[in-house]
Amino acid sequence: MAYSRTNYLERIVVIQNITLEYKEKGCSQEFIYRKMIKPNYNISRSTYYKYLAVAAKAELKKK
Repeated sequence: MAYSRTNYLERIVVIQNITLEYKEKGCSQEFIYRKMIKPNYNISRSTYYKYLAVAAKAELKKK
C-alpha cells in the first residue's frame, strides 16, 4: 500500500479522538497510552505524543 498523507492524518485523528474520549472520563495520558494505544496501534510513547501535537483535523479540512 502506498504512503498517503491523508491516511497518516486519519490515523492521527483516530488516536486523538480515543485520547479525548478517555481524558473526559478522567484517565491520564499514560494510562491511555499503555492500555488503549500501545496494544492496538503499536507506536512508541514519543510517537504518541507527537501525534497529539499535530493539528490533523485542520489539515484534513484543507485537502
